[in-house]
Amino acid sequence: MSRRKTQKPAKAAQKTPVLSLEIPRGATASRKLRTAIILAFALSAAAVAGFIYFIPPPREPNAVDLSSAKPSPEGEGWVTTARMQEVEQRREQLPRGNQNKEESLFNPPHPNLLPQGEGVHTLKSTALSREPPPAIVKPESASPSAGYDYAGANACIECHKDEFEAWTGSHHELAMQETNSRTVLGDFDNTTFKHYGVESTFFKRDGKFMVRTDGPDGKLADYEIKYTFGVTPLQQYLIEFPGGRYQAFGIAWDSRPKSEGGQRWFHLYPHEKVDHNDQLHWTGRYQNWNLQCAECHSTNLKKGYDAATDSYKTTFNALNVSCESCHGPASQHIDWAKRTQPPYGKDDDKGLAVSLQSRWREAWKFPASTARFAQRDRPAADALMNACWACHARRSTLAEGGLPGLPLEDSHRPALLTQPAYHADGQQRDEDYTWGSFRQSKMFQKGVTCLDCHEPHALKLRAEGNALCVRCHNAAEFDNAKHHFHKQGSKGAQCIDCHAPEQNYMVVDGRHDHSFRLPSPDLSQSLGSPSACTQCHQNRKPEWAASALDKWYGKNWRERPHYGTVLHAGAMQGVKALPALLELAQDSKSPAVVRATAATLAEPMMRPEFIAAARRMLKDADPSVRISALGLVEAIDPVNRVLAAAPLLSDPVRGVRIEAARILADVPEGRFPADRLGARESATKEYRDYLTINADWPSENVNQGNFLMRQGRPDAAIAAYERALKLDPLFAGAYVNLVDAYRQQGREDEGEKQLRRGLALLPNAADLHHALGLVLVRQGNISAALQELATAAKLAPDNARYAYVYAVGLHSAGKQHEAQAVLKAADARRPYDLDILSMLISMQREAGDAKAALIYARKAAEALPGDAEVKQLVEELEGKK
Repeated sequence: MSRRKTQKPAKAAQKTPVLSLEIPRGATASRKLRTAIILAFALSAAAVAGFIYFIPPPREPNAVDLSSAKPSPEGEGWVTTARMQEVEQRREQLPRGNQNKEESLFNPPHPNLLPQGEGVHTLKSTALSREPPPAIVKPESASPSAGYDYAGANACIECHKDEFEAWTGSHHELAMQETNSRTVLGDFDNTTFKHYGVESTFFKRDGKFMVRTDGPDGKLADYEIKYTFGVTPLQQYLIEFPGGRYQAFGIAWDSRPKSEGGQRWFHLYPHEKVDHNDQLHWTGRYQNWNLQCAECHSTNLKKGYDAATDSYKTTFNALNVSCESCHGPASQHIDWAKRTQPPYGKDDDKGLAVSLQSRWREAWKFPASTARFAQRDRPAADALMNACWACHARRSTLAEGGLPGLPLEDSHRPALLTQPAYHADGQQRDEDYTWGSFRQSKMFQKGVTCLDCHEPHALKLRAEGNALCVRCHNAAEFDNAKHHFHKQGSKGAQCIDCHAPEQNYMVVDGRHDHSFRLPSPDLSQSLGSPSACTQCHQNRKPEWAASALDKWYGKNWRERPHYGTVLHAGAMQGVKALPALLELAQDSKSPAVVRATAATLAEPMMRPEFIAAARRMLKDADPSVRISALGLVEAIDPVNRVLAAAPLLSDPVRGVRIEAARILADVPEGRFPADRLGARESATKEYRDYLTINADWPSENVNQGNFLMRQGRPDAAIAAYERALKLDPLFAGAYVNLVDAYRQQGREDEGEKQLRRGLALLPNAADLHHALGLVLVRQGNISAALQELATAAKLAPDNARYAYVYAVGLHSAGKQHEAQAVLKAADARRPYDLDILSMLISMQREAGDAKAALIYARKAAEALPGDAEVKQLVEELEGKK
């Protein structure tokens, strides 16, 4: 699915943090750590009780990900009679199940798409509902810019026949269609498919395509397939539900030829039991078309979510990705075409809302016949790539209705290269939709655009195989056995297989990693990231591949620096990695997406002495870096935070403005510069608007609560957290934040009640056990608290904070040996965590074991090499050894 393009909500015992626009930053010791914590140990159960804990929201789904299927026409894509045969042949080449082909290919405009004024449509609701059907309304801002209106793809045919013909039959044009015998590829001839005890039957009734399967109550029922979603290598199906909802069914049709393993039904979670109680069941919120898919699969879509009724009035100008999705509304361009004759003026904007000039054919030239690489004569306009990024990125949505071509961060918040979405070295792991991968590549740094390799209308490559690559890479140098050391014409001789290995998503949908990196089996050894070599030679180890590269290229390749080692250290080595992270974040030679990621990883460990570096990053040319840099200054005192962040309330990019508004939300008006108050009010409104349009996301209701908490409004925050749980009762993070709001009101009993309610649904949620342990500590029930803290540490062994708090409780209860064992195990998993080290030092000194204390003090010195107090501590312990 493509709205949020982030990972599915993890099972309760597998929750992992996800990048979100407004994730609360708890007051962890590592954030504001001073080395005095290493010199003295005065922690007690009371200290545990005072710890404010927040957990990020769960990950959104991507396994049933409809973004690979791009939408299709709803009455716009009709072509002239002369082209009917060619298009018919193109569509008939798609393999399909048993079908009756009695309908014409060129159907009349879809009967379920009702006209709404100037080309705006909504999916007509026919499902039974207790609520009255939604009114058919035109979105308030159907045109994103004054004077521009949407005209529809039909208006483009006369002048742009070649482009229209290329688009016809493409994934963009065919991806979402009304169901009929021409569009449905799956076998609905009373076929059955069984998955974890549930048998689904695909059949026809009265000319309609139906499936009998388990519904929201777990009982078998008949559902009509209303729309197809996608064509190849798989096709999904949408089913209508009350409240304007369309749900993506969890069983898909493998449309590949039978010789390739296709022509079969398969479940998108083949190895999981996803029943009606699961967050990812097809009838649930996270498989909803309006929520997840619609924005990137329709033109000028307005989600139209109503929080009061939890329903949708989703509207669009075209059901599919049509001309105006990329080029913007065409009304002025059409007017221009009617009144203007060639020759056209050089500076004539032709009435285009967005100008997308790729110049892919003439832009690249080899400076000499012996040159290794071609060079672009001048950079392409940013709008060209930005038009693609809005959908081909893993991101959340900030605003609707903007023109294509604006910076991605103006309308969306892209996810960075953090784990587990990416491997430690930035390679794709979960589906990343290209933005994060391609922006790492040297090709992007040299000016290569999507359109240099991909024809944007037919969505085909400009050339096949290595012929595509040698357009810019000298064939004599690279398409040669002396370069790739594989038999010419073999798989190993294909540029794409070594430099952009493929990974399957949605079971059968192979997608290439667009970071176009050099194979690095050495990183596989040190970081555990994949290598193209061993992905192909699956029976071999990284050591074998590294040895082969040594023979071919010498050992100098091993000395290539790679930011992956720094990013990996940032995730695994705690504060020791902070200087390297900040150095990488400020390295102008590194890709901006890498620098932004480094800054984000540095944020939890940020210390006052590095604020100057953060303030420099606030002036970076890349908006993602500026957004990440704002996170670095979030924890500093209000005066310096205002000085650093207030200027960005007027940043030209929306995403930067609203992040500045978020981190300044707790600063009283009286402490704010008068000349910045207007910008603050405007940016805060933009942030609230973002939360409003995303109020169907449980995570954004938590973000709303977090924002209200920053403003000192716990009652309103509680309402937001409770609404998040109403939308998703299995959202562990919402329980935790709700309980903390109750804590601030002195309502510990209510907090305990909510946590026990959550644990009844999520018995293996470490987050809830930990939070309950803290509540019980504050209530004075230490014995029960230790049981809960122990359970949390056991369920989440890699969470150093849980181990630390549990050890504090054990020590306070007089169980020093048990506390040491917990801390030592945590230190082995998460070295250089200063909380863990400080407590180990203090406990060893308390026990009179200066030698053991010295071991951990030296580790602290590694983490804080310039700290005089740590140095003094080490010298003191060395004297006592």
